[in-house]
Amino acid sequence: MTVTTPGDNPLLDFSGLPRFDAIAPSDVQPAISRLLDDCRALIERLTSDPRAATWDNFAAPLSDGLEPLSRAWGIVGHLHSVNDVPAWRDAYNRLLPEVTRFYAEVGQNLQLFARYKAIAESSEYAGLSAARRRIVDNELRDFRLAGAELPEDRKPRFQAIAEELSQLSAKFSENLLDATNAFTELVTDQAELAGLPDDVRQAAREAAASDGHSGWKFTLHMPSYLPVMQYADSRRLRAAMYRAYATRAAEFGAAELDNTPLIRRILLLRREEAQMLGYGNFAEVSLVPKMASSLPQVLGFLRDLAVRARPFAEQDIADLRAFARRELQLETMEAWDVGYVSEKLLQKRYAFSEQEVKQYFTEDKVIAGLFQVIETLFGVRLKPDRAPVWHPDVRFYRIETPAGELLGQFYLDLYARDTKRGGAWMDEAVARRRLLPASAASDGVQKPVAYLNCNFSRPVGEKDGQARPATFSHDDVITLFHETGHGLHHLLTRVDELAVAGIHGVEWDAVELPSQFMENYCWEWRVVQGMSAHIDSGEPLPRALFDKMLAAKNFLSGMQTLRQIEFSLFDLLLHSDFDPAGDRGPLDLLADVRREVAVIVPPGWHRFPNSFGHIFAGGYGAGYYSYKWAEVLSADCYGAFEEAGNPFDPTIGERFLSTILSMGGSRPAIDNFRAFRGREPQVDALLRHSGMITA
Repeated sequence: MTVTTPGDNPLLDFSGLPRFDAIAPSDVQPAISRLLDDCRALIERLTSDPRAATWDNFAAPLSDGLEPLSRAWGIVGHLHSVNDVPAWRDAYNRLLPEVTRFYAEVGQNLQLFARYKAIAESSEYAGLSAARRRIVDNELRDFRLAGAELPEDRKPRFQAIAEELSQLSAKFSENLLDATNAFTELVTDQAELAGLPDDVRQAAREAAASDGHSGWKFTLHMPSYLPVMQYADSRRLRAAMYRAYATRAAEFGAAELDNTPLIRRILLLRREEAQMLGYGNFAEVSLVPKMASSLPQVLGFLRDLAVRARPFAEQDIADLRAFARRELQLETMEAWDVGYVSEKLLQKRYAFSEQEVKQYFTEDKVIAGLFQVIETLFGVRLKPDRAPVWHPDVRFYRIETPAGELLGQFYLDLYARDTKRGGAWMDEAVARRRLLPASAASDGVQKPVAYLNCNFSRPVGEKDGQARPATFSHDDVITLFHETGHGLHHLLTRVDELAVAGIHGVEWDAVELPSQFMENYCWEWRVVQGMSAHIDSGEPLPRALFDKMLAAKNFLSGMQTLRQIEFSLFDLLLHSDFDPAGDRGPLDLLADVRREVAVIVPPGWHRFPNSFGHIFAGGYGAGYYSYKWAEVLSADCYGAFEEAGNPFDPTIGERFLSTILSMGGSRPAIDNFRAFRGREPQVDALLRHSGMITA
């Protein structure tokens, strides 16, 4: 479908891939306003149709007609995330209330709700495909959660809450990015660089020089921050960086960047929203469309896992403290020492360092290895492709069948930038769907397109007059495989119904299954050998070094498990058993959670909630537990390959593709799992992979 205005606005061109070489912030207002008008006109036409609602005369044209707005606004949101310059921030925030208001109106439109109910109650419903029946069921559920059944005099308040929440979430993310960018540490004494790897020093020197300074500039972006915390011998430098990172977007910095009042307001609005819908708290609302059936079930799952992990975590922290005293003369191991002590203990215990490993994972070799895994496992082919991009660093690829049929395409944006939000994430650019005949492509199917975004270190330095390639830590490699797993879920779907194709309609606590599944391949020797090449010698990673990595795979896994449980419990309790209007603040609740499960407690001035973007600016509110929940599923799925003795078993690979990846949200995630595994999920594989049981 192609929509144009007299000015030929590139944001309204849906004939192909997004025109990132032409789209400008000034295009947003006219394009989105035009699409909002088009969507409202479509809804008016469909709801005034005197015919009985059917799939063909109502559900299909509504889905197709709303898709251009979703796609265009997705492009705007993406550019706000990867190119957060003032012009794009302003363009996004100017239209955010209007877009949010429109979707709130749709969710509360009783005429639309009634037409979906009519389809559900009609004789046609039983004859619909399973995917279409699931869409109808999901729509009815979502209308109820959007306030469609509220009294008319209460709907405006519900809409106002939705608008304000969207604005608060965007502001939370922007404050966090701005606070991250606001801090720099300029080191002029070379002695303070002791312990830091050469590539980190080089990047810091180049960063300082780009600002017109001599010395070395360090920032709170991950490629700069993490190596300092892990390798810097200077305790002063580690402490300064840690405190700055731990207090981002809090009361210690610029008042306009303080997320504290936003947190309170978000929690108050979410609670009000839940109570308007008849629920006791927001966590109950959040769980309605998820796999988990109840809050007690999830809390029980987390607390049971905490009990299992605690002995291992206590041993981890005891080992760290003893090593710090004995080997590093640190009588008291402070929070800013933990990463440093952990790296030193790892080197001592396993006779290697992560920096040593990093020299073997050069960018092009890693990407080639990743592609080889995907091709071998799922019988597809990946090739470089061409498309307009939003930054010169971005690459573009296509994924095909062996016969050359296009399945999907994806952008790969690997490096950190000051204008790019932190972390790593996958998002959709275009979703798969069956096109209407009037706009059908050669096979009548719109092919999916994905964004894969990371924040890795860019290449630094030269050798023999040529730029050296970027090198990735093994953790970076795992992150890349993780996000690609999300991408495959989106790209390899075989479902043609937009609302349940790819990641659409997948329960939030199951959406991490494919991503965490892919991480397992980063620990297979066959894979690591094929995707490693030393930056200087070109030699693959030695087997002896890999064996040390494997031995260290579960180093501090007990501590890491409890850390994730701490975040998950805090999130759930914050959205259930907490009064945001009361005297106790989120930090008080966090202290309670830490007393229950943590073995390491940060300083009192640590402001973790102020940077917890997953739950306040992402989609994980009352859902952060999803990482551990889905990890049970992913570990159990990978167990099928382990039982077969071949991580690339073609029969099991095809079954994983056909029962999980290709199904998208067209049926419940638990049914997908049962179809693949032939039974209910079991936690044993996760515990075994984490080194917390041996059998």
